[in-house]
Amino acid sequence: MSDAIHASSAPRPVGSYPHARRVGNLLFLSGIGPRDHDTNAIVGNIHDADGRLLSYNIDAQARAVFANVRAVLEASGARWQDLVDVTVYLTDMDADFARYNAVWAEYFPDIDHAPCRTTVGISALPTPIAIELKCVAVVKE
Repeated sequence: MSDAIHASSAPRPVGSYPHARRVGNLLFLSGIGPRDHDTNAIVGNIHDADGRLLSYNIDAQARAVFANVRAVLEASGARWQDLVDVTVYLTDMDADFARYNAVWAEYFPDIDHAPCRTTVGISALPTPIAIELKCVAVVKE
């Protein structure tokens, strides 16, 4: 048996899927990016007058992703500390990994209590974002 989670305080998914699904005491979060809940704008993106992406701020996007993950966790009855596994997708590993890793360390300063993590460099994500997280958490019954 599984339960779909739709978090009202997180940005809407960009497709037809729930924010998360709970199966027993495991919580599986769908891929979450750095969009703003209220405006749906991509945090940290800078566009020209014609709407073309000029640049982005990986620090701002990483912090926005973490805030969105936290919103889904809380809507699911989980906490930040309940994360056990995170897969990180970066569209520019060379340019962004060090900055992302520094932001990660701010949110998970104690390596012994941080979730496991895999970081993957990819060529693109479905929207013009530089980072997306896929997470698994354990929820206390």
